[in-house]
Amino acid sequence: MFRLVLALAISLSQSAQAAETFSVVDAKTRRAEGSILLSAEIDYGFGERALEALENGVPLTILVHIQVREQGAWIWDESLVDQRLRYRIRFKPLSERYLVSRLPGEQGARTFVTRQAAIAALGELHDLYLVNEKRLDPSQAYEVYLRASLDIEELPLPLRPMAYLSTGWKQSTGWTNWPLTP
Repeated sequence: MFRLVLALAISLSQSAQAAETFSVVDAKTRRAEGSILLSAEIDYGFGERALEALENGVPLTILVHIQVREQGAWIWDESLVDQRLRYRIRFKPLSERYLVSRLPGEQGARTFVTRQAAIAALGELHDLYLVNEKRLDPSQAYEVYLRASLDIEELPLPLRPMAYLSTGWKQSTGWTNWPLTP
């Protein structure tokens, strides 16, 4: 009986941890009119504390870091592309709506009725410009790197110490990479 309870507890804690992770579900590049464009789907499994903060009006900022590097490049070698994009999700209590926008500003912001729909939309990146094809050497192999993380630095000042000390706030996809051939 003890083993059954222990197995169930471990299983539940693992499924709860799996639900509280960020992951890149799909990422691909394509050519269009002399440019390389990136589309990706990121699953944001926010932790309980982050969701509680969101529900209480605290905006959450996501930092999406994208790099294009030569295959086999050393860490100190310069990247061909190094972009940092910021997105924000926030709850508007008066209208009971969620707002998803790309920063800076809130132009092009989209409104959602449910938190689930807003988080799903936050994870959809469509046709982001990466690089002009002319900058790529056809004889060289390249890789695209993508990482998305919760930006703790954008939290309100009273929340930051707790976020720095708690592992529940340090959420990131880690680096995902795939080949890009010109």
